[in-house]
Amino acid sequence: MKIIAYLYSDPLLESSPDSSIWGLEVDKIYQDLGQRQQLQILLKECTESSPDYLLIRRLDELGDNFAEVVDCLTKLEALGIKIIATEQNYNSSHINSQKSLEMVKILVENFEEIKLNKYRHRLQKGHAKNRLKFLPPPGKAPYGYRRGKDRYIIDRSTAPVVKDFFEQFLLFGSLRRTVRYLEKKYGKKISVSTGHRWLNNPVYRGDLAYKNHEVIPDTHTPIISRQEAAQVDRLLRRNKKLPPRTASAPRSLAGLVVCESCQSSMIVSHVKTRNNKQEYLYLRPKNCPLQPRCKSKSYQEILERTIQKICQDLPDTVANLNLPNLEEVKINLQEKIAKNNQIIDQLTILKQEGILDEETAQLRNYKLQGEIAVIRTQLEQLPPGDLKVITKAVTIPQFWWDLSEAERRFYFREFISKILIVPLSPKTWELKLVFVF
Repeated sequence: MKIIAYLYSDPLLESSPDSSIWGLEVDKIYQDLGQRQQLQILLKECTESSPDYLLIRRLDELGDNFAEVVDCLTKLEALGIKIIATEQNYNSSHINSQKSLEMVKILVENFEEIKLNKYRHRLQKGHAKNRLKFLPPPGKAPYGYRRGKDRYIIDRSTAPVVKDFFEQFLLFGSLRRTVRYLEKKYGKKISVSTGHRWLNNPVYRGDLAYKNHEVIPDTHTPIISRQEAAQVDRLLRRNKKLPPRTASAPRSLAGLVVCESCQSSMIVSHVKTRNNKQEYLYLRPKNCPLQPRCKSKSYQEILERTIQKICQDLPDTVANLNLPNLEEVKINLQEKIAKNNQIIDQLTILKQEGILDEETAQLRNYKLQGEIAVIRTQLEQLPPGDLKVITKAVTIPQFWWDLSEAERRFYFREFISKILIVPLSPKTWELKLVFVF
C-alpha cells in the first residue's frame, strides 16, 4: 500500500508545518510554499504511478479557488486515488461507485466552508502584505496618534496626555494613582486595564505590533523613549510580584512586611487621637491563624529598623553576587543587531541582481526586523548601571530620610522583595530583609 501526502502553506501567513503531523509513515510528502509547483509534480507522478491514498489537511489547499479544487479532485479521483482530508469531513474511500457525482455532492456541502476559508485567506494575505511594508494594522489608531498615509502620526492634542501618563507612572510606579491623576488633570477617564494596555503597547515606543505578536521597531515617531519604555517594563514586572493595590499605597512599607511566625502579610493601620492632632501608625497581621494573635508593631520603628538594616546588609549582599559583565553583554547584543542590519542592506543588492524577488526580500526583511526588535528589548532591559556603584549611594541613611513616602516606596521595591519580622522572645524581635537579587 502506497501513501503520499500533500502540504500547502503560505509563508506570509504561517510557518512551514512539520512533516510528522500525519501520525503515520508516508512514502512521500509533497510540500508547497506560496506556489503549487509540487502539486503539479504530484499530479504528473500520480498519472505515471498511482498511490493508494493521498493525505491532505484541507480541501482548499488543492487550489486558489473552488473551481481549481474541484478540477484537482476530479483528476485525482479519476486515477482511483483515495483522498483523506484530516481537518475536514472528506474521505473519498467512503464514496460509492458514482464517484464524481458523490464527490461534487460532498464538495457542495463543504462549499460555504471552502469559500469562507478562501475569503479569510485573501484578507489575511492582504494584511500580511501590508505588514511586509510596515504599514499600520487595520482599525482605529491608538489614543495619542492618528492615521497617516503609511504610518501613525502623533496627534498633538492627545499625545501630551499619554506622555504625562507615562511620566507619572515612572515617577511613582503606581498605575491606579496614574489613572486617577489623568482623570483629575485632563478629564480623561480610563480603566486600570486600559492603562495597563497603554503601558505595554509597543506603539507608544515607536514600534508596530501585529496580531501575530511580532513587533517591528522604529516605524513611526515614539511618544516615550527607549529608556523610559525599559523602565516601565521593569516597574510592571516588579509590581506584579506585590499584593494587589499596594503599588499605589501611600506608605512605603505597604505590601513588603510579613510576620515570620504566622506568615501573614502586615497591613498598615492608623489611629488618631480624639482631637485629631496626632496620628499613630502601626502594622498588624492581616490574617493571623495563631492564638493568641501576633501583636501589631509600630510603623515608625519598623521603618527605622528597615533603613538601618538595608544600609547594613546591602553592601555585603551585592559584594557576594556573581554579576555578569554588563558591558560585554551589551556589546554582544549590539553586534547581533549590527549583523542583522548588514543582512538587510544586502537584500537590496540581491533583489537588484535578480536573486531574490520583491516578496521574498520583503519577507526576509520583515523577519530580520522582528529579530532586531527582540534583541533591542533585551538590550534596553539590562540594568541601567553598575549595581555596586549604586549601592554606595543608597547605603547612606540620610538618603532614605530625605525621600518622601512615595519616593521611599519606589526605592524600597527596587531593592527589597520582602521584610520579615522575626520574633526572638515574647517582647523582642528583629528584621530580616529579602533582597530582589
